[in-house]
Amino acid sequence: MESTTKNRQPVGTLRAMVTRAYGPGQLPGDDEGWAEELAHGWFNVVYRIRLLDGRRVVLKIAPPAHVEVMTYERGAMATELTALELIRRQTTVPVPDVHFADRSHELCDADYFFMSHVDGDNLAVLRQEGDLGQAGRDAYDEALGALNRELNQIPGPGFGPLTGPVEPSWRDYFLRRMRELLHDGERRGVDLGLGYDEVRQTVAAHADALDEVTRARFVEWDLWPGNAIVRDGALAGIIDHERAFYGDPLVEAGFTGIDMPDLFGDATPFMRGYGMGAPTPGERRRRRLYSLYLILVMVIETEYRGHTTTEHYDWARDQLARLMKTPVREVVPPTVEQP
Repeated sequence: MESTTKNRQPVGTLRAMVTRAYGPGQLPGDDEGWAEELAHGWFNVVYRIRLLDGRRVVLKIAPPAHVEVMTYERGAMATELTALELIRRQTTVPVPDVHFADRSHELCDADYFFMSHVDGDNLAVLRQEGDLGQAGRDAYDEALGALNRELNQIPGPGFGPLTGPVEPSWRDYFLRRMRELLHDGERRGVDLGLGYDEVRQTVAAHADALDEVTRARFVEWDLWPGNAIVRDGALAGIIDHERAFYGDPLVEAGFTGIDMPDLFGDATPFMRGYGMGAPTPGERRRRRLYSLYLILVMVIETEYRGHTTTEHYDWARDQLARLMKTPVREVVPPTVEQP
């Protein structure tokens, strides 16, 4: 994916980074192919590096210092490093090991870090290729649900960024994120296809449902099939943790199908794996706010990514219009015994 946030570096800088992280003894030779950009992501630039001893590692570099990012994306690399440490320390969820992190800005104008390479296939690619079949898709969705539940067991000291500061009220924190997001859009003149005040009125109408959330939990938020690596029929690792925060687990990507199944797929297998039954009226109202927030991000971020076509913007704006016109869904999946 092309984006102005991708901080590509010349070969000489990449070699200097490898030397700093692993020492001159692991510096690759001059042959081509030792550094390969992985182009699936939208935000950071990511390289797969082959070290001199044949090991494959991953290098991730934060956006250039001069490129404006959205408010919630500030400090994203520090968030990811914190998330990886929390997950490794408090769960059995498979994630890459961090080998080296450099925030000095001596070799380039941004933070970067090296981590282990997770061998396997990207689950989103397998789904697109159509080789899994419905039973295979459901099995992986169930596995993602169970894995996501384990992540959500990590307690938070309050609601907010993993790196702080946190606050005691989920309602206050989520509404602040929504205000910042809308301000990001207004500041850059993003046309939502409807009035910003109309969005604010919709949020205000359902904001009281946020008061039901009283315990802060680790939220991955970006755990969709594109960030899951599978191998030998099982989940081998999850990647891209820069959007994690402490919040309401119901905001997780796997639950988005409750509101928009035609767009994000049926949420039932994920919910079954998670151990969640039919959502309550309050949960359905909260889900509507979380889906609204997600679609707004997808519309507004196109301006910050510098897309050269309007294809993604047009698609996301259409989804926003549909969501705003659709009443809260009365979704009743099969009852699942709570663990």
